[in-house]
Amino acid sequence: MFSKILIANRGEIALRIIRACRELRIKTVAVFSEADRDSLHVRFADEAVCIGPAPSRESYLNISRIIAAATITNADAIHPGYGFLSENADFAEICAANGFTFIGPAPGMLAAMGDKAVAKDTMRNAGVPVVPGSKGVVHTMEQLHEITEETGYPLLIKAVAGGGGRGMRLVQSKDQLEKMYSMARAEAETAFNNSEVYVEKFVEEPRHIEFQVFGDTHGNAVHYNERECSIQRRHQKLIEESPSPIMTPELRAKMGAAAVKGVKAVNYVGAGTIEFLVDKHRDFYFMEMNTRIQVEHCVTEESHGLDLIKQQIYVALGEKLPKGQIKPFQHAIECRINAEDVFHDFRPTPGTISALHFPGGRGVRVDSHIYQGYTVPPTYDSMLAKLICSAPTRLEALNKMRAALDEFIIEGIPTTIPFHQRMMEQPDFISGKFDTTFLETHDWKGEG
Repeated sequence: MFSKILIANRGEIALRIIRACRELRIKTVAVFSEADRDSLHVRFADEAVCIGPAPSRESYLNISRIIAAATITNADAIHPGYGFLSENADFAEICAANGFTFIGPAPGMLAAMGDKAVAKDTMRNAGVPVVPGSKGVVHTMEQLHEITEETGYPLLIKAVAGGGGRGMRLVQSKDQLEKMYSMARAEAETAFNNSEVYVEKFVEEPRHIEFQVFGDTHGNAVHYNERECSIQRRHQKLIEESPSPIMTPELRAKMGAAAVKGVKAVNYVGAGTIEFLVDKHRDFYFMEMNTRIQVEHCVTEESHGLDLIKQQIYVALGEKLPKGQIKPFQHAIECRINAEDVFHDFRPTPGTISALHFPGGRGVRVDSHIYQGYTVPPTYDSMLAKLICSAPTRLEALNKMRAALDEFIIEGIPTTIPFHQRMMEQPDFISGKFDTTFLETHDWKGEG
């Protein structure tokens, strides 16, 4: 077992990792920026090291300072959490070069799957269904016109190094093509320092369905079923649940087999997610692979009775995955509570929390790093908490979520709680009739 793990992250995921390490009797090291000096992950870790000022590039993205913190605290492993450096191949390689176990995939895997065009080609070659489109980076308008003859319209132009909807443009017709191509490349260059883009057909009435996967160093690969992630704003998730309301045993078997095939094809080690788009005909297509633990991993934990963070640690130690497919025994649903004004286009709302009360009770879980008096900085992601409710059926889980949201009090700043309360009353959401365009096509601001 590791003796000490440095957590190269902040917020609720840092606390989540600290809790798992405590149960395993592993010492922890928190790193923090000057903006996070009073954060709970700093208080609850066994040791803490300040790694720079508030901007991420000078702190949580500063590899040399993180490695220095691991060195001076005598850590023997580094857990990157999600975001920041979690999918950075250079960081994983530098960790290994300095004698630290990186709790995640190997650098080569991060590099390959981090390039979405390469990932798509890899999955296509493994026999996993992919969305029709370019077979790699589109370098010229001439190439783009050739590809559209196969895909038709509408189509999506997407950044190779993209995420969170940045560097993505929907093209409805030929006369928009050149403008959207230029805009996507420019945004990708600004966001990722990489202007390369690829093209794929736009899937009609798309559902965003992802499969939690794991691989170990012994060649074993498993999936822990699906998560429904279709309720989004600006391509960023707001509500996740497992199982998906549209899933059938036959579709789950096909998608699960494709996910495992993809994991085995690349000899993947660690926690990951294979993300699919499912169209209105229940045809599914590989979209991307996330080579890290996901924000919404706790949905799978609550529906399956797992601890995925502990499993990451065990796999990093070289242990084998548990044998046999683990089946869900509960329906779990998660609402992301963000510091955002939902009535003004989800505008971020940093500020000080003047009053706070978490909901509780059987089947109610809150993963959060906030407290009364905590000041939400403008520098980082706006997520304050994840509220997860689980019950034997979807309807019971929704009813439990409705009650928990009514009990969740955050005062001092606007949050997404009112949005979630309205969603729990929305007839089409309750009946499972939704896709990734739900917020654009429904009047969720009304009474339902």
